[in-house]
Order: sequence, then structure tokens, then C-alpha cells
Amino acid sequence: MKVLVADGDPSLRAHLKAELSTLQGFDVVGEAGDGETAVALAIELRPDIVVMDVKMPVMDGITAAER
Repeated sequence: MKVLVADGDPSLRAHLKAELSTLQGFDVVGEAGDGETAVALAIELRPDIVVMDVKMPVMDGITAAER
């Protein structure tokens, strides 16, 4: 399954990416540091799953999920 990881904290984003890809076997196809980029990448990459923080810069995770 293709996964997009979105979190404003780069170290947490890296941890999630490693956890999902290495330990869980998911294909992490993209990562975003803010909600606006997460929306753009979701449209472009069409992941099966998006793991997204609620509090992110530019656009929060709730608004990004709605879009």
C-alpha cells in the first residue's frame, strides 16, 4: 500500500516514515511538512493511506483532510 506522511516536525516525520516502511512494509511515496503540501501530494501521488498530524503549518490537518 502507498502511504503519504504529513507532519510539521521533520524528526517525527522521519520516524513515521521509517516505522511504516521498514517495520510495517508500506511504500512511503511522499512526505509533507505542511497541510497545503500534503493536499498537493495526495492529489499527485494518489496514496492509499495518508498519515497526517492535526497541527501543521500553512493548513491544519483537519482542513487538509477535508480537501
